[in-house]
Amino acid sequence: MTRASTPKPRQPNGASSIFQGKDGRWHGYVTVGTKDNGTLDRRHVSRKSRPEVTKLVRELERQRDKGTVRKAGQSWTLGTWLTHWVENIAAAHVSENTIDGYRVAVNHHLIPGLGAHRLEKLQPEHLERFYKKMQDSGSAAGTAHQVHRTVRTALNEAVRRAHLTVNPATIAKAPRLEEEEVEPYTVEEVQRLLAEASKHRNTARWVIALALGLRQGEVLGMQWDDVDFGLGVIRVRRGRLRPRYKHGCGDRCGRKPGYCPQKINTRRETKSAKSRAGQRPIGAPDELLQLLRQHKEEQARERARARDLWTEKGYVFTSPTGEPLNPNTDYHKWKELLKAAGVRDARLHDARHTAATVLLILGVPDAVVDAIMGWEPGKSARMRRRYQHLTSRVLKDTAAKVGGLLWGTDQAVGSAAPEAGQSTIPAELVVHVARLGERRVPFLHREHADEVVAQWGEAWPDHTAEVEKWDRWRWEHQSPVGASGIRDRSPERAIVFHARALFLPGGERTATGLPEQWAVSAWDFETDRYTDRASAWRTARLPGTGQEVEAQVRGTDKEAVEAAFVEACAQAVDRARNPGKYGDTDDW
Repeated sequence: MTRASTPKPRQPNGASSIFQGKDGRWHGYVTVGTKDNGTLDRRHVSRKSRPEVTKLVRELERQRDKGTVRKAGQSWTLGTWLTHWVENIAAAHVSENTIDGYRVAVNHHLIPGLGAHRLEKLQPEHLERFYKKMQDSGSAAGTAHQVHRTVRTALNEAVRRAHLTVNPATIAKAPRLEEEEVEPYTVEEVQRLLAEASKHRNTARWVIALALGLRQGEVLGMQWDDVDFGLGVIRVRRGRLRPRYKHGCGDRCGRKPGYCPQKINTRRETKSAKSRAGQRPIGAPDELLQLLRQHKEEQARERARARDLWTEKGYVFTSPTGEPLNPNTDYHKWKELLKAAGVRDARLHDARHTAATVLLILGVPDAVVDAIMGWEPGKSARMRRRYQHLTSRVLKDTAAKVGGLLWGTDQAVGSAAPEAGQSTIPAELVVHVARLGERRVPFLHREHADEVVAQWGEAWPDHTAEVEKWDRWRWEHQSPVGASGIRDRSPERAIVFHARALFLPGGERTATGLPEQWAVSAWDFETDRYTDRASAWRTARLPGTGQEVEAQVRGTDKEAVEAAFVEACAQAVDRARNPGKYGDTDDW
């Protein structure tokens, strides 16, 4: 047997192969994995020349090795995938309002504009040109941005299921969205609105919106079981949903479903608050509680007048027959109230901005603001920037504080009433600040500040140690150390153990130049929530371009801190890889 006739060795099972077929074309087969039934998943490519097929085979092998080969099966268009996603995937896992928004974006914009594209052929440039076309045709920037968020979420799911290797919507530039600055109502305008509201039915509804900042759905979904007159608390537990109607006449009336004389509501009336932060107790002013008592008496009279027409469902604010108020009707009542009060026109949601700004004027601590407004800790800082506005009163108040600090013209806390335009912080909201050298530590009670100053003076006789009086607003907005926690007792002489790690967006741990673990004396004034707990940990996404995730643990028990550090690092890695899961983005 000659060398030329020696048979070539057989390729091992699963290896790629390239050969010329009887049809004269070159064919290539690449094993990229295993199918659901256990057989090998071999992909076929065919071209006229061997170099072309070789190039495609090498590309498939590269994708296989990186784990980015598109899943075998149905070849999706963008339209078929969006339809499948919105009806069979998203609809089962998001709220009614969210799925309504998805369906509008999918059915009215994305499918007519981009639906014919093959899923794997869709490019970022296709999306960017489509967004521009939408806005050129008259769509608002907010509408284009909502469409972008929808297709990004849908294609993220396609990537997760291996129908797509890269999401082009994460590469495409989102439509520029310039949020208009909301101008909250002034205190004088709020007083005019409340005076006018007293002349209308459901007076307390508007007082709650302007004083407590509850969302429209939260107010309309409130039931009497949520109002505790003894404790003076309103509990937010659910929200009113917008009705969705269908014809009850068999579509014979010729009207839209919402105007059908026999319309049938196909949606539940309320839903539970979507987050733990949304389900919250709120302290109600005595004046509001009195209004609610009067409202309950008036509702009892309406119930008696309606007799058998009354439907008892337990809602605080109802129609004259006991049904929950329709959000659309409630919106028009708000517009009528503005007109009757002679106040400039604004959205109903602007009442929430007004309530948040009032809390800023009063100097309410951020943690309390978050609890009242129902903001989750991970998003609270962003929401405060969005809702709390620097009104002229806030700016004048700040200017007065700066003048008092620099020129000594401010009035002592508890002295004569401040002049017009200055802060009206109650006299009892005094912060006793122990100044220890260059460090300042705030206390609620003077005796605790005195105790720390005395102990510090004994340990460091050559350093300054004295007590300063600050009002709460001044401390939270102008203190050199920022709005750190105000203590209600003296710190104990315990040891506090620390652990910290930093992770990159992909989950890889990064060096920080700082020790991973260390310990300090509680005398160094760790906040109280750490000095009286064995361990406490948190993870947080740091601001800036890097978007690293930090894991941090503190506590008085070293073993507990070390155990908690493992748990914190695990969550930090997950958070770095899945930012939307923790509210860091809107992609979840």
